[in-house]
Amino acid sequence: MKIEQIYTGCLAQGAYYIESNGEAAIIDPLREVDNYITRAKKDQAKIKYIFETHFHADFVSGHVTLAEKTGATIVFGPNASTKFDSYIAKDNEVFKIGNITITVLHTPGHTMESTTYLVKDEQGKNHAIFSGDTLFLGDVGRPDLAQKAANMTQEELAGTLFDSLRSKIMTLEDDVIVYPAHGAGSACGKNLSKETVGTIGEQKKTNYALRADMTREEFIKEVTDGLMPPPEYFPLNVKLNKEGYDSIDAVMERGTKALSVKKFELIANETDALILDVRHQSEFIKGFIPQSIFIGLDGTFAPWVGALIKDIQQPILLVVDQNREEETITRLSRVGFDNVLGYLEGGFDSWKNAKKEVDSLQSVSATFLENKIDKEDALVFDVRKPGEYAKEHIVDVPSTPLDFINDHITEFPTNNEFYVHCAGGYRSVIAASILKARGFHKVIDVAGGYAAIKKTSVKRTDTVSCSSKK
Repeated sequence: MKIEQIYTGCLAQGAYYIESNGEAAIIDPLREVDNYITRAKKDQAKIKYIFETHFHADFVSGHVTLAEKTGATIVFGPNASTKFDSYIAKDNEVFKIGNITITVLHTPGHTMESTTYLVKDEQGKNHAIFSGDTLFLGDVGRPDLAQKAANMTQEELAGTLFDSLRSKIMTLEDDVIVYPAHGAGSACGKNLSKETVGTIGEQKKTNYALRADMTREEFIKEVTDGLMPPPEYFPLNVKLNKEGYDSIDAVMERGTKALSVKKFELIANETDALILDVRHQSEFIKGFIPQSIFIGLDGTFAPWVGALIKDIQQPILLVVDQNREEETITRLSRVGFDNVLGYLEGGFDSWKNAKKEVDSLQSVSATFLENKIDKEDALVFDVRKPGEYAKEHIVDVPSTPLDFINDHITEFPTNNEFYVHCAGGYRSVIAASILKARGFHKVIDVAGGYAAIKKTSVKRTDTVSCSSKK
């Protein structure tokens, strides 16, 4: 038996390859599927099943394309319903993969179709679970994403999740391996561990949601406390995962069109296309096409695209470094943004060399900000997440998190200079590009973010540790 975790850091997502005696199964595949096919060919194995733990909200799964290319059967757990060919399994149904078996454990709560898959080895011993978003390391799946579809409150879903964990997962042996769908950085939970593989026993000791003496009421309260609104693209991705989508090959063919400066400008003027600049923030600051938005490819690119661009049907024109256009289109497709119209041939340099209008972003050091604060009442805005802000921040600086920047637009001054900072400098440039595109031309980025600010004498609040919160 072989089990491999195929982890994608940008999405904090784990897909899995399982093989035994010439047969293979894939669990929760990503949109681009050729690597799974190549992996199976290496073992001279046939992909027999594609198991989905639930209808994912944070990414578009590759189940439909992988089934088309391999003939494998797509399997969902109870309560699922799709518009493409799939097999809806029963609770405790068993599937055979070579010399091993996979048992369906219906574990509703995160969503009502959520299912955990239990692998038993060649001797029939419980070996591992693929827990999807039911159980993470250090956390459990948020119970507020499926309220509308399930006609249930988040409290009712949380109670259902409590029952699933106690009856289906905590009864397993302590040495059973836990393979979750996500790690730290995912918006599908509140406080996920950076680790991506654990055991049932470890989770019973360290995961707050599996505390042995926890009551159902305590679980509901703790799991629902402090939930931030989910990104707006989540329900759109669920829809694609239920109904199907274009193949990644078709998306790539549409998007990888090199456009001359003249053609690029023409399309930008004649459509409502968003110009998305994915270069490094240090390059974007020096010069960019006016009204373009920066979301750097070298950061957590896809989740920020999903959080900040409201419509997955939005036409997009790309400004990208040479030979990174395919990577960009692939990563956009992972969160359902398939409507790329092409990319600027020759990158930003071709725009600049054509003597087209160029904008830039002022960026200052933390020391400059320190001196500015000392001499006058400088306006500063913190675009980190609320949890980061709550732990520690500059005194008298408001929280205006990037995730919800549109909700805070009226708080930014239109006629006065102001500064924005994040933790390290990536998110603040995203925020500044959005603000500039919205007409806030006196926005100034703080290079190095809060990490650099902490090295100055700028007055900050006392650090609040998570363990000290009541």
